[in-house]
Amino acid sequence: MEITRGQGQDLSSSESRELEQKRLQLAVFTELGKTLTSSLDLNEILKKVMDKISELLRPKNWSLLLLDDGAGELKFEIAVGKGSEKLKDLRLKVGEGVAGWVARERKPLLVPDVNKDPRFSKKADEVSNFTTQSIICVPLITRGRCLGVIELINKVESEEGFSEDDLLILTTLADFSAIAIENAIFFQRVQELTITDDLTKLYNSRFLHSRLEYEVERAKRFRYELSMIFLDLDYFKDVNDRHGHLRGSKLLKEVARLILSLIRNVDMACRYGGDEFIVMMPGTSKKSAVIVAEKIRAAINDAVFLHDEGLNLHLTASFGVASFPMDAADKDELIHKADHAMYDVKNRTRNGVAEA
Repeated sequence: MEITRGQGQDLSSSESRELEQKRLQLAVFTELGKTLTSSLDLNEILKKVMDKISELLRPKNWSLLLLDDGAGELKFEIAVGKGSEKLKDLRLKVGEGVAGWVARERKPLLVPDVNKDPRFSKKADEVSNFTTQSIICVPLITRGRCLGVIELINKVESEEGFSEDDLLILTTLADFSAIAIENAIFFQRVQELTITDDLTKLYNSRFLHSRLEYEVERAKRFRYELSMIFLDLDYFKDVNDRHGHLRGSKLLKEVARLILSLIRNVDMACRYGGDEFIVMMPGTSKKSAVIVAEKIRAAINDAVFLHDEGLNLHLTASFGVASFPMDAADKDELIHKADHAMYDVKNRTRNGVAEA
């Protein structure tokens, strides 16, 4: 009788643990479902996915990689665990490694021992100084399109690695997540289109006017200066006439990247129209703004544009600088004063910086 009772107790304990695991899974899926259907914030969605994966499956390392269709590459949107911070700039080609294979084939994959699977690539291990033993990886699929993959590496406190049950749970999590991630990405792109210039990816004039009004009010309230750099490329029409509008557009993109590389995170670069650009600089004196304008002028003057097109073009620009409240009483006057200073240079010498 004692033996029978002991066996019954063992069975009951095992069933109880399994029941508790199922209850936890159901609670996680319910909570995740509520979060994913109530938010369009990509960062919030990715954080929730991260939390729930860690809670349910306990991987030592894990990553969520999103697919860049244009480049045909996977990039690490989230990487968690030892050495993961070194993966942020790593890119994997579709088809490369386990993650690349899953993205290409759009099938979930369990690899109990990576040393026995030819699809495994050591590229990420070498970058992060980590040793992968087992992997489960699932695609993020919605409406027939692969958005990326979720990859878990080395299960905590388990010599046997991941199981088929783990793969099923992760696949279910991915199915929940894919729709929410797609909606968040779409919403993010719509938001970006309303405030950014489609060609250069700088802010557009619509954003400039709305944000400038806000920044002027802040400058009034906190009694600091707000400076503006207005620049116009010299003889840009000649580039379009000689080399075509497609190359002219590409040159504008290169100029935009150059400007962004030379300003602070708090500064805002806008494409005002055509080949005109504005840099808005909160909390910046006119003297400091002139120094930045001169730095941008020199960088444009020294740069070689359209090098990969075999053209190796040189370019100059004319700059005007104005500051609130020194030169202007409101946002429209600030733009006008900076624009007028720029045209003074344009009409005199070009390739220079003038103050309002």
